[in-house]
Amino acid sequence: MKKLWLLALMVVSVFASEINWNSSYDQALEQAKKENKPLMVLITSEQCRWCRKLENTTLKDESIINHINGKFQAVNVTRDKSIYPKTLSAKMVPMSYFIDPKTGKILSSIPGYWESEDYNSILDEALQKFKK
Repeated sequence: MKKLWLLALMVVSVFASEINWNSSYDQALEQAKKENKPLMVLITSEQCRWCRKLENTTLKDESIINHINGKFQAVNVTRDKSIYPKTLSAKMVPMSYFIDPKTGKILSSIPGYWESEDYNSILDEALQKFKK
């Protein structure tokens, strides 16, 4: 029985550790307005190895997941395929945008892959700008 309980706990912790991505930009924007949280928009492309590296390493880090899920509304869109404002250009990917949902003002935009420690700092900076 003890082994079964431990196995169930491990399975739950593995599946619970994901970013709560909204299904669309519009949905994320609406939720961000309702919850008074900054909007995080991650723009990626299908063939980008740095996008996959960010998704499979940094965005799988427990501290990043908790930070994003607790303080932001997040959406991951695909460049040239998803519907999102054209003001969010992504000449290079991955591109992370942080937006004030009430004003539409871009708080910051950060291109490229970042390791967890650096990405946490980026999240903190965006949050500070939002609170001002």
